[in-house]
Amino acid sequence: MTAVLHAPANADHVVRMTGVHKSFGDARRSITALHGIDLTVRPGEFVCLLGASGCGKTTLLNLIAGLDKPSQGTIELSGSRPAVMFQEAALMPWLTAAGNVELPLRLAGVDRATRRERGRELLDLVRLGNVGGKRPHELSGGMRQRVALARALASALGASDDDASASLLLMDEPFSALDAITRDVLQSELLRVWESTGAAVVFVTHDVREAVRLGQRVVLLSSRPGRVVQEWTTDQSTSDGSGLVEAINRRLREVISDHASA
Repeated sequence: MTAVLHAPANADHVVRMTGVHKSFGDARRSITALHGIDLTVRPGEFVCLLGASGCGKTTLLNLIAGLDKPSQGTIELSGSRPAVMFQEAALMPWLTAAGNVELPLRLAGVDRATRRERGRELLDLVRLGNVGGKRPHELSGGMRQRVALARALASALGASDDDASASLLLMDEPFSALDAITRDVLQSELLRVWESTGAAVVFVTHDVREAVRLGQRVVLLSSRPGRVVQEWTTDQSTSDGSGLVEAINRRLREVISDHASA
């Protein structure tokens, strides 16, 4: 059975995947990207998906976002449709920063005064309140990603924060193209914004340290086909997270080695 279901907004989860499989191609030449994924994300939870390149992390995110459909299994969503933030900011070059942030609200039919006020609030939240009139080419890479984050929040949260607990933000390696210093800053900013909004986050990364720093829970996928092989909560780590980083790295090396020898 294949289905995408919608749970009540007050459900105990924002997304629940049960027995999810995803294959590409016809029966003779099909490639299985995901196999038997069971994953639940609770309201307000920050979950990091970790795994080697090609393990199906982005495919899983696309299924949650509704950009693709599972071959088998069910995906149950509560609240509004998830918002997605990609590795590239993908801002509209002809719009200002404020215009980019307001775009999802405009498409949702929010009136001009409300969306402008909301856009200002979200730009202030990502500490870009003074660049609303600038266009993307006038901003640094880190600033463009902040604008993209504000736009994703506009899509996820809508015109107010009243239903933030049912909101879900999907992030596909959004900081991987940035330099180390900018990446460090934006990781801190993301945690601050997440704590401020209360939205749930599913964050895809191949960086173990990033996963441990950001996530409350780290979910490791096997190499293709992607399966959930282990999960960790970050309170299992030492004060600086080094113990958990090493444990996850060790398990990741095992998963990659097992795949290579198969």
